[in-house]
Amino acid sequence: MEVGGGVIETWLKKHRMLYIRATKHPLILSIRDGTIDFSSFKRWLGQDYIFVRAFVPFSASVLLKACKESDNSSDMEVILGGMASLNDEIAWFKKEASKWGLELSTIVPQKVNQEYCRFLESLMSPQVEYTVAITAFWAIEAVYQEGFALCLQDGSKTPPELKETCQRWGNDGFGQYCRSLQNIANRHLGKAPPDVVARAEVALLQVLELEVEFWNMSQG
Repeated sequence: MEVGGGVIETWLKKHRMLYIRATKHPLILSIRDGTIDFSSFKRWLGQDYIFVRAFVPFSASVLLKACKESDNSSDMEVILGGMASLNDEIAWFKKEASKWGLELSTIVPQKVNQEYCRFLESLMSPQVEYTVAITAFWAIEAVYQEGFALCLQDGSKTPPELKETCQRWGNDGFGQYCRSLQNIANRHLGKAPPDVVARAEVALLQVLELEVEFWNMSQG
């Protein structure tokens, strides 16, 4: 995911071990190697459906911040493009849950999921700068893109039942979208005051830690 010499690339080197834990978690590796326990996948599916529903208003808040704070209209277009796919994503979760015999309406969010959703809500505050919010937004998307792309590489033994899931986030188009978000975040980090940059780094670390915990929870 390192595409240039910006602030984010510096952070990815600085926090490399945590980034690897988030993007190459044992659960992801078990999908790639074909050894995953499907009960773990079903747990992830139900919990991630809840998370995505919380991600929708967060995405809208990032879009609103972009409209108010960004000096580049293309920011809005990139974020809006990502938001446009969320309705399809929710429909996909419902279809996939039906395939696996999951009743989504009965699923209760686990503790780490509740914490993650509260974190998203905190970033929606008007007091949180766009630079901080877009950094977290990029990180959330990038972890899934890099993780699931790993399961599509040559030589992977991803079970046929999970190929569609991996393709949803691991495809090249989503990868390009994540790189666009990374470029936006880097551009704003490059001109932000030190205190805002520091808060953005903290937000990045929170995302990575929560992603690791979310995978841990899913794996059981």
